[in-house]
Amino acid sequence: MTTPKDELLFLALGGSNEIGMNVNLYGCQGKWVMVDLGLTFANSEYPGIDLVLPDLEFIEQRKKDLLGIVLTHGHEDHIGAVAYFAADLGVPLYATPFTATLIRGKLEEEGIADTVKLNVIPMEGSFDLGPFGFQFVTLAHSILEMSACVITTPYGKIFHTGDWKLDDQPVIGKPSTAEQLTAIGDEGVLALICDSTNAFNADNSGSEGSVKADLLKSVKAAKGRVLLTTFASNAARLQTMGEVARESGRTLCFAGRSLHRIIEAAQANGYLKDMPKTVDMDSVDGLARHDVMVVATGGQGEARAALARIAEGNHPVKLEAGDTVIFSSKQIPGNEIAIGVIMNKLAERNILTVTEKQAHVHVSGHPGQPELAKLYDWVRPQVLIPVHGERRHMAEQARFALAHRVPNALVQSNGDVVRLAPGKPQIVGKERTGRLILDGDTIIAADGATINERRRLSWYGLITVAVAIDGNDALLGDPLIRLHGVPIEEDIDDFIDEASDAVAKTIKENRGDYDKLRENVRLAVRRIATSWTGKKPIVDVMIVETA
Repeated sequence: MTTPKDELLFLALGGSNEIGMNVNLYGCQGKWVMVDLGLTFANSEYPGIDLVLPDLEFIEQRKKDLLGIVLTHGHEDHIGAVAYFAADLGVPLYATPFTATLIRGKLEEEGIADTVKLNVIPMEGSFDLGPFGFQFVTLAHSILEMSACVITTPYGKIFHTGDWKLDDQPVIGKPSTAEQLTAIGDEGVLALICDSTNAFNADNSGSEGSVKADLLKSVKAAKGRVLLTTFASNAARLQTMGEVARESGRTLCFAGRSLHRIIEAAQANGYLKDMPKTVDMDSVDGLARHDVMVVATGGQGEARAALARIAEGNHPVKLEAGDTVIFSSKQIPGNEIAIGVIMNKLAERNILTVTEKQAHVHVSGHPGQPELAKLYDWVRPQVLIPVHGERRHMAEQARFALAHRVPNALVQSNGDVVRLAPGKPQIVGKERTGRLILDGDTIIAADGATINERRRLSWYGLITVAVAIDGNDALLGDPLIRLHGVPIEEDIDDFIDEASDAVAKTIKENRGDYDKLRENVRLAVRRIATSWTGKKPIVDVMIVETA
């Protein structure tokens, strides 16, 4: 059992060697605290699955020693798993007002808002959890109230960045200044636990305020209806889009539930108070095409989001030839094909598209190398621990930090137990980590029997065989054979005839042992299927005995 003694430990249960699903633990004097509890979104590796969750077995076994969960900001890869685990872990949550509003909505949806303690901490606020002292430090990002954590421990201070960037024109909010961050460094920082997403970028990520000019130019240049898509959580971008709508003389419409959820949460906390008047989706077609600007979700190609449905033509908002769609977002790696499908559908209808390749309509929310270098200079950590990145991103940040005079850098993986102090930081153990999947309302293992069988079904198809036999183990009637996803179409009748003959022959040759009979029927049908298709489908056999 890994229990922190008179030492300071760091253990990532998610978010290292991957982008998303951030879960970080700090241990000291027998106690643990968690920073962020996120999820990630499924890909084709998980058929029928939308959400992938971290496996928290390690801390679930030690939840009596867990003091609390601290949330840096409201992106799904940092708070998305809270509603699924908070009640079971049974510890209080800590977040700034806007982030807490998003979390409260999730807890209410799950019916656990009254059982999970959610502490709302003011911006730049502080609180204590056992041997840990927390101070929120406001940094810029692509969501409101991104708050890094300065964690004070008996062994030194940790600066846990969360997601961040440097921004002189953040549009909304006031990030900490160079002077404030330098003052933190003056007090001494043992370890910098730092976002690695853009570690290969040689340039600054860019200021949020810089995109307005090209957005306005692109909207004014549009001849017909114009639609903009961006990350729903980027309230600053939404404010900019509101200003663009007002200055271009277009009526604004928001299409997508997540957009309305973010706007409501932002306005409940004093943001986005000067948005122009909007119309609902059903009213858009009653306005002249050149008088409308729609902001929609779905810029990452999500099949059920507003943009995908608009591109298909089955949404209340309609686009036609000559209209324009502006992608005020970047393509997240892995989403290129889905985004391309939507862009091609738009192109087929002669709808114009504008991306960050044609105009300056998006900036990243993560730091490039110049920003990393500045933070190193201000904070001056003794050791850098890269997180929030694939292995290549983390390794690159470690290399960059060492080249920039950070004394030590340690690249860890999910499950690596890192002793930060006393002594030189080093990996001192390994704990099991993994993934869970949300399948409907059920959380199951990502590598368990259910998902493995579903993968096999998606790869090979399924054949069901039902036979009835009498008391003498003789076949009654013809076998009932059904194919699901097996590549036999025009010749299906011939295939079923041959498979039926094979079943009848097998039953005649195998009597008395139903388990053996079932297995031999399965093998016989699969051999026929393999000879016809070259594939080995799953064959499910049901034997019914009649009196």
